[in-house]
Amino acid sequence: MLNTLEYSADVLKAISQPTRLRIIELLRDGEHCVCEIFPAIGHEQSNTSRHLQMMLKSGILNQRKDGLKIYYSLRHPEVLEIVRLAGLIAAHEATQRAALFTR
Repeated sequence: MLNTLEYSADVLKAISQPTRLRIIELLRDGEHCVCEIFPAIGHEQSNTSRHLQMMLKSGILNQRKDGLKIYYSLRHPEVLEIVRLAGLIAAHEATQRAALFTR
């Protein structure tokens, strides 16, 4: 059984990839079908499905089937706060690194 630290690491691993971050940003506005997700992020359906399954397995996403369509949504909206904070850290680091090169 996973302890809290191991599960936290799994969640962070599940969102620590640019394609998965794009999916999360898309799902910010609510549920989307796979048929809408892969063209929106500019990847093949098979690649997109792999990323969705990884995030589903880690507990970040919900999945709902309606006929032949599969819909995904964010299971925990708190993941958006994690992504926002990571963006702030990245922006801060980019500013700091840019300052090193302008000296």
